[in-house]
Amino acid sequence: MLVLIDIQREYRDGRVPLANVDAAADEAGRLLDLARRKGVPIIHIAHDAGPGAPAFASDGPYRDFLPQVTPRDGETVLFKTHANAFIGTGLAYRIKETGRNEVIIAGDTVGVCVSTTARAAAEEYGLRVTLVADAIAARDVADPLGGTIAAETVRRVALAELADMFAVIVKDSTARKE
Repeated sequence: MLVLIDIQREYRDGRVPLANVDAAADEAGRLLDLARRKGVPIIHIAHDAGPGAPAFASDGPYRDFLPQVTPRDGETVLFKTHANAFIGTGLAYRIKETGRNEVIIAGDTVGVCVSTTARAAAEEYGLRVTLVADAIAARDVADPLGGTIAAETVRRVALAELADMFAVIVKDSTARKE
């Protein structure tokens, strides 16, 4: 099952810009096309902070998906209000009803929603998790000890941490997992 997390305009045009959002969305689009051709079930997840919220507002223009990953008729779209895409969305039920025990995850951002969802998938639901590195975006973050940590460093460290225990990491949509 392919789970695309928060690949939304907020990250390109809104208040939470990501360093590699367009490149990651392009790769997520290629991954989505591949899943469609192979008949893999697809779930699109969007963050929704409610009406009038400063970011991801349900009544704002930036909650929409980026054009590379626009859902088609028949594809499931779930809206979440937490970093963990399993909370309050029915995601676990949707995965279970397919009979699959593996999720392929791409989306935004690696340090928050992607990581939190991947960890929950592995630990709470016993799913095998694969992350597609080039289809995952990050942003610069403030270092609590001083300075700023560059987005690419955030991305690489988060993926390494997830690979250590929770997920298999593949580079892109052309990768073959052993």
